[in-house]
Amino acid sequence: MRLMRLGLMMFLFATTQALQAGGIRGIIKGDDVGPLAYASIFVKQTGTGSATDQDGRYEIQLAPGRYDVLFQYLGYETVSRVVDVGSDFVKIDLTLKTQVVVLQNVIIKAGKEDPAYTIMRKAIAKAKFHTQQIDAYSAKVYIKGKGQLIDYPWLAKKALEKEGITKDRVFISESVSEIKYTRPNKFEEKVIAVYTNGDNKNTSPNSYIFGSFYQPEIAETVSPLSPKSFSYYRFEYLGSFKDRNYEISKIKVTPRSRGDNVFDGLIYIVEDWWSIHSLDLVASKMGINFHIKQLYNPIEEKAWLPVSQQFKVDGSVFGFKFEGQYLATMRDYKITLNPELEVEMTVIDEKIQKEEAKKIEQQFSKKDQQIQERLKEGKEVTRKELNQLIREYEKQEAKEQKEPDVISETKYSVDSLAYKKDSTFWADIRPTPLTKEEQRGYEVNDSLTEVKRKRDEGDTLRNSKKGKRGFQPWDLLTGDNYGIGKTADFRIHAPYGGYNSVEGFNLIYRVSLYKRWVKRDSLDKDKRPQTSRLEISPIARYAFSREKFSGKLRVDYRFKDRRLTVEGGQYVEQFNSDEPIHHLVNTFTSLFLGDNLMKLYDREFVDLNYTHRLNEKYTFRTNWSWASRTELFNTSNYTFFQSNKEDYTPNKPVSIELSDTGFNPNRAFVGLVGFTARPWQKYRIRNGHKSRVEGSSPLFTLNYRKGFTGVAASEVSFDHIEVGFKHRLDVGISGELDIAWQAGMLFNTNNLYFMDYKHFLGNRTPFVTTDPVGSYRLLDYYLHSTNNEYFSANVHYHFRKFLVTRIPLVRVTGITENIFVNYLATPTSKNYTELGYGIDGILRVFRLEGAVAFQDWEYLNYGFRIGISTIITADFND
Repeated sequence: MRLMRLGLMMFLFATTQALQAGGIRGIIKGDDVGPLAYASIFVKQTGTGSATDQDGRYEIQLAPGRYDVLFQYLGYETVSRVVDVGSDFVKIDLTLKTQVVVLQNVIIKAGKEDPAYTIMRKAIAKAKFHTQQIDAYSAKVYIKGKGQLIDYPWLAKKALEKEGITKDRVFISESVSEIKYTRPNKFEEKVIAVYTNGDNKNTSPNSYIFGSFYQPEIAETVSPLSPKSFSYYRFEYLGSFKDRNYEISKIKVTPRSRGDNVFDGLIYIVEDWWSIHSLDLVASKMGINFHIKQLYNPIEEKAWLPVSQQFKVDGSVFGFKFEGQYLATMRDYKITLNPELEVEMTVIDEKIQKEEAKKIEQQFSKKDQQIQERLKEGKEVTRKELNQLIREYEKQEAKEQKEPDVISETKYSVDSLAYKKDSTFWADIRPTPLTKEEQRGYEVNDSLTEVKRKRDEGDTLRNSKKGKRGFQPWDLLTGDNYGIGKTADFRIHAPYGGYNSVEGFNLIYRVSLYKRWVKRDSLDKDKRPQTSRLEISPIARYAFSREKFSGKLRVDYRFKDRRLTVEGGQYVEQFNSDEPIHHLVNTFTSLFLGDNLMKLYDREFVDLNYTHRLNEKYTFRTNWSWASRTELFNTSNYTFFQSNKEDYTPNKPVSIELSDTGFNPNRAFVGLVGFTARPWQKYRIRNGHKSRVEGSSPLFTLNYRKGFTGVAASEVSFDHIEVGFKHRLDVGISGELDIAWQAGMLFNTNNLYFMDYKHFLGNRTPFVTTDPVGSYRLLDYYLHSTNNEYFSANVHYHFRKFLVTRIPLVRVTGITENIFVNYLATPTSKNYTELGYGIDGILRVFRLEGAVAFQDWEYLNYGFRIGISTIITADFND
């Protein structure tokens, strides 16, 4: 009984304290405008940031005590107040004065260049220092986002309105995350609360927080504090002002070349600290505009970190016009400084302060000093020296890391109760109450969600009466997937086919069984449960003109870092096993143009492929194949136009080296052993999964292939060795350079057939379906195939600004330009060379190319090609 009374008293005491909790509230206005939406309020003692709503109102709950509170808005003077909070709310209404920016003529006269450059040089020199200065920090982040579909194509109107999406509907989402950063590159984010309309629970609302403007790039856009920023931006000094006791410089950032992946706007730098005070920048990506505002504060007087951020997103994609706004505020900041870098310094710009820099260089000539030792001897350091010291510091730290090739590690998780927070929680955590528009957005969605729930429940009831849906007859035509227990699936693939002159029209049908195993008591290299996966896929093919069935069985097993694939059956195959001609493209050229370009032969075979990833950088693979091979002939000359029938050619590739590519039935046993290496590969880790950083290492390949005579009645005998190289180089503001080459030779060629030759990825169609780097645009598919030595090279340069992209309006639509050179050396190719030019990103999807071919540097032919934009094609290094 006593315990019950004691518990009741404690509950009443806690309730009373909660009811007596006070804080601050009020409205913030500008002296030249009305209420300031999203003005920042920062409480020093709690490390808490908040913001006003659209009407300039704010309310922050605080425990009784004395607080230092900062009221800030970009372009206005900061106001600092000391507030005593009791059991009631303290009302503080403020009118912020427009920030008076003073142009310092003395500084302008000090050098011939704009003083913004010396300010930015110092800030850039110290950017790396800032990233290493903090050992760890943690904070709580609140993000509110709202978006609206402004316009859409009339064809989509009915489907969208059926889902409750109208032009006046506002989509709202809110989230609260706990974030942690540990130097040098580890980020952790745990979403503890989410309140969102719709069913979208799969997005990470706070992933942006892992970006930093102190890094060379943020969101694939070059930061103004990047070491290469002077190639991308012009800077203009607009003056300085005082914010509390700090001198702040206002710098205008203008891209030298407008377009994607650059910023435009303002950045404010804290003098002497050379930290970011705030920024107001705009960037664009594929026609979508991002407006970013960030406000920083010195946390615990140790480091400047963002406390309030605003984002505005708008754009139009395929007729869908949209806009969105996001507000992010930080609270409960806790930081730990790196004890090795708790030093004071004065950065000297040797370009302007030449005498001071010369004295420093004469005084400190040691090259093996650590940064701590160096700054104990003298606080002044030149930009160049600081860069060298930080680089050396990072090198030493990298040697001590377990995985120095990992440039970032992020962990993202969602608390199991994140979607179950009540209204009391949200009322307490929100920096500002929801507006009437936002409340209506939630109400509309809740009503639509309820309608959908009832509809789904009705469907479930109807299905329960009829029994589980399962297989339906039309699935044979449309395809479907069926769960078999928790770890297995059966899939019917939608049938497909095409046309070629050997088979006429064909139909291909496939079904698959998938099975997964998870060993939770056994972890892989990334400390995740080991998984394995089995696929069994029978594939049937019917050729209508040949009136023949064929097919194959594929069994694929993936386990640990290995993959084993076995295939067998009877199937038609292109002479070039890399399949340079897509079956749909061949269907088009045959039926519309009378060009039956695909050349096929029949193959009864058993193939075994094994791949073993030895580690993240090196992979071993081997392939063993036995096949009985038979020549095939045309059985159809059907086209949509009668005049094209005479254009069909025999099903024999034309080759200079081999005058007759026809062959008698034969058997072949061929083996291949290969290695791939990415020796300098860097990685990112997210939730334990490693992914490659594009362009961080070239790809080297080495393959040895051999035909064995006498084994299983095999009639082939040859050896083939090949080395290869692929790499993408970032050459700065001018663009990207892709390089690929292969060199090899066939020897001991006692007996081989045309399909055993080395073939190249040619193209005689209007479409490019193969890798744009590594293939040819005008080369005949088999004319220069060889059983001898060869060298193939492809160079592809992706320009940021070249000809038509010099027009800013063209660049902002996402259009880029490419030039490429393809070269082939074989005994018959006569230095075959292609020179080409392409316009990429047309309608964000397509690219148009023109190419000219030469042999022995004399004109051969030309052509135009259409392909998918390289922006959305897979990385050719993968």
